[in-house]
Amino acid sequence: MVVMFMKKIINTIAFLLMIMVISGIFGFLYETIFYRIDLGYFVKRGTTFGPWIPIYAFGGLLIYFVCKKINKNPFLVFLLSMIVCGLLEFITGYLLFKVKKIRLWDYNTEILNFGNIGGFICLRSILFFAFSGLLLIRVVIPLINKFKSKLGVKFNYLSITLGIIFLLDFFISDIV
Repeated sequence: MVVMFMKKIINTIAFLLMIMVISGIFGFLYETIFYRIDLGYFVKRGTTFGPWIPIYAFGGLLIYFVCKKINKNPFLVFLLSMIVCGLLEFITGYLLFKVKKIRLWDYNTEILNFGNIGGFICLRSILFFAFSGLLLIRVVIPLINKFKSKLGVKFNYLSITLGIIFLLDFFISDIV
C-alpha cells in the first residue's frame, strides 16, 4: 500500500516536472524567435543559464491545474489559459518591479503591444499564452502521457533529472 502510494507520488512529480521543463523550453524558443524578429538580432532571454524561462514553466503548470478537468472544451481551455497566464504575467512583472526594482520585460517598447497595461501585459502576450495553453492541454500533455507509457520508469528518471537541473538553474540564477 505504501509502495503504491509512493510510486503514484513519484509518477505525479515526474509528470509535473516534465510539463515545467517542456513549457520553459517552449517559452525560451518563442522568445528567441520573437525577439530576433522584433530587434533584428538574437538575444538570450530569461534569467537562467539553461534554455528555459521559468515564468513559462510555472505558467505551464498553472494551465495544467486549471484546465485538466475541462480539457475537452477548447474554448474554455483557451479562455482560462489567457486569464490565468495574463494574471501570472501581470502579477509577476509588477511584483518584480515593485519589490526587486527589476523589469524583465516591458511591452511599452515592443512591437504588437496593443492592449498594453503598464508594460506588464499586452493583448499579443495573453493571446499567445491562450494558444499555448490550448497546445499544451490538447497536444503536449497527451504526447507526454504516450511518452511516459512507452518509457515506463525511465520516464521518471528523465523527468526528475531534467526537473532537478531546471530547478537548480532557477535558484542558482536567482542567487547569482
